[in-house]
Amino acid sequence: MAIYNEKTEEKLNDLIEKAYDAHKGFKKVAEHVDSSSLKSFFNGKARERSNHINELTSVLRKKGMDVTDGDGSFKGSLHRAWIDTKAFFSIDDDESMLEEVRNGEKAAIEDYEDVIENCQLDNPVRDILVKHKNEIQASYNKADYLEDIH
Repeated sequence: MAIYNEKTEEKLNDLIEKAYDAHKGFKKVAEHVDSSSLKSFFNGKARERSNHINELTSVLRKKGMDVTDGDGSFKGSLHRAWIDTKAFFSIDDDESMLEEVRNGEKAAIEDYEDVIENCQLDNPVRDILVKHKNEIQASYNKADYLEDIH
């Protein structure tokens, strides 16, 4: 028996899949920036997303939910290819990579808000999602700040 309805389980699995995409995306972006501080920032964000995946997957499996094992989405693969292309043609890789990160983080925040606000979740899962959303919001804010100073 499912612990959540089908729609909720699908949305939770989508969050995990998008976290895989973000993890890979941050690693890809780190390859394209010149600034060592930005490389460090992006690699830290990749580790953070890996932690999100592990934390959410672990709690959902303990509750008995069938968590889709994945490694990201086709759409995420296309986006990483776009990052490579954009970096190749961009005059300012650092600024263009920060812009890509900011756009991705904004979409992630919206995805988390959708699940938190529109799905019936128990407190441990809701608390994890709120924590992850807040970390992503902080990343969004920092990317915005970093873009202003770079």
